[in-house]
Amino acid sequence: MRVFLGCTALLTLALAPSLAAQERTPGEQLPVVKHVLPNGMTFLFLRRPGAPTVSFVTHFRAGGVDEWTGISGTAHLFEHMLFKGTHSIGTKNYAAEVALFPRVDAVADSFTAEYRKGALTDSAQLGRLRDRLKTLEDSARQYAVSNELDRILTENGAQNLNASTGNDATNYFFSLPSNRAKLWFVLESDRIRNPVLREFYSEREVVLEERRLRVETQPFGMLLEEYLAAAFRAHPYGRPVVGVASEIQTVDRQAAQEYFKRFYGPNNAVVAIVGDIDVDSMKAWATRYFADIPTGEPHRPVVTQEPPQRGERRIDVEYDANPQVLIGYHVPSARHPDAQALAVLSQILTGGRTSRLFQRLVIRDRVATTIASFQFPGSLYPRLFTFQGVPIAPHTTQEIETAVYEELARLTREPPTDEELQRVRNQIEASAVQRLASSFGVAFQLSNSEALWYDWTQTFRDQAAQSRVTAADVQRVARAYFDRGNRTVATLVRPPKPATGGTN
Repeated sequence: MRVFLGCTALLTLALAPSLAAQERTPGEQLPVVKHVLPNGMTFLFLRRPGAPTVSFVTHFRAGGVDEWTGISGTAHLFEHMLFKGTHSIGTKNYAAEVALFPRVDAVADSFTAEYRKGALTDSAQLGRLRDRLKTLEDSARQYAVSNELDRILTENGAQNLNASTGNDATNYFFSLPSNRAKLWFVLESDRIRNPVLREFYSEREVVLEERRLRVETQPFGMLLEEYLAAAFRAHPYGRPVVGVASEIQTVDRQAAQEYFKRFYGPNNAVVAIVGDIDVDSMKAWATRYFADIPTGEPHRPVVTQEPPQRGERRIDVEYDANPQVLIGYHVPSARHPDAQALAVLSQILTGGRTSRLFQRLVIRDRVATTIASFQFPGSLYPRLFTFQGVPIAPHTTQEIETAVYEELARLTREPPTDEELQRVRNQIEASAVQRLASSFGVAFQLSNSEALWYDWTQTFRDQAAQSRVTAADVQRVARAYFDRGNRTVATLVRPPKPATGGTN
């Protein structure tokens, strides 16, 4: 966010620092303590007296965009693997267990070699290799203790134990009672220092099944994947985070270990710890358990840039389900000066029951069950401003498209009203309070902002910047980005019914 201050403003800030402090958002005024270890690992501590619980959220600068050709889905797969345990957790006999890994990997390599023959693949041989791989992993599994990490945490009162993978980052999170907070440092340092990729190939099948459930048998998942692939021809935002099926089932343990080594160094980790804590104890435990982990490779931004789009792209995705449509326009990253005006434009058109498109399509004309807009699939790089619409039969996706285009054109001619802007500002003000309500919510915001922007306050400043967006700003971005040549449209349509032949 750029800030331009004239001489008068600078003088005012110099003479009245208390006024400047008053202008800071409630989020920026949180007494967050930032603690960076010599190896680059960043901790954000926030004491919030009240319930005797502590929320832990860890963000790694490692997501789908960081994968290379041939290993798509590995970021997500590795998220699974970090729950499998370590040298001491999740095993009865670590030495005997890992002694079997080379044999398992050798069969996996043979499976991959056969699979990559394509049309020449011997399906019978592929089946035999798959069975052999399962048998060997079962042999190694006799030494494993399934879900031991989960059991230890649950027995100590952990709640909301989970993780998620996105395009830009991966996060791990759970909460503990305050008197068990030290357990996080013990277990998490072990998990980062000594991960064991046990049950790797069986878990690979689990990830492949997740892809089937989320994409291949889910209408919106399939539509979304095709939409992103059509919109992004070069940038990895066009590649599904869940991975490409052919790459998921051939990625090997060595590639996953290389991914871990490249992206899971402590210098790429940000931990937010929020709740009933003693900050000095947290600092001491952070140093004791994490400071001696060697620094990893620095995170390197993606250098691939999406070339300018040279005309509208339209695709139909056939699936036997009710129709829906995605309409997207290329827009800059979340750090671009126009990002906040685009967020306000989104609120004016689809933000709540009083927004323009909701009033028109859902309430007045009853054309759609859903109309929404959002900027995704990530934040670090240029992304898509996307409209999602679901028509009510017998209305069509074309009617939704027409309404979207007409309202966007109207914004280029007529700026939003003062009443509309005030409604958005009221929503922002309410959200600024609501987003501080839970320790988990605050921890997510702090760690995400620090991981993406190296500044935990940025998330709060961005929201405050939206309150300063003017009608002219909204009109300017409406004119800058929402033209037909910059548009991608993906429509879910039912497949044509097969022709029925008649007899004479």
